[in-house]
Amino acid sequence: MVTLLLDSTQLEVVLSLAERALAFRKQNVAIERSQIVKVQLTDDAWTWLRGVPDPGTYLPSALAMGTWKSIGGKDFAVIRRRRPSVVIDLEANDEFQRVILTTRHGLALVKALRMDTGDKPADVAEIAAKPARKPRAVGPRPATA
Repeated sequence: MVTLLLDSTQLEVVLSLAERALAFRKQNVAIERSQIVKVQLTDDAWTWLRGVPDPGTYLPSALAMGTWKSIGGKDFAVIRRRRPSVVIDLEANDEFQRVILTTRHGLALVKALRMDTGDKPADVAEIAAKPARKPRAVGPRPATA
């Protein structure tokens, strides 16, 4: 499964050597956080797959990896069987309109995107596991004498 790294500016989908080969990619997929419009969890990523592989690898109901081209634009997919997945809708991204990933860390991704992260990339599962910081009180400060 893919590894998801997140920092204060971007989400990086880290692909293994085999995933890169099957997806016909030389590099990982990097997404600016500001381009993420919506993140949805799904039990069946196949219903979100649209278009045809261009380039990509497709084995019906078993594997879909690579770029999918459709009338709506290009999507990037790493789908394995019928496992929990995450669908990330993007806006103003030069490469993709949607990213569909099979990952058991979908909920961790949603939590991590809501949190402030540091400048150093960290795995979303580790970010989500950290205890939430106590929110700062909002309002007037007490007067001091």
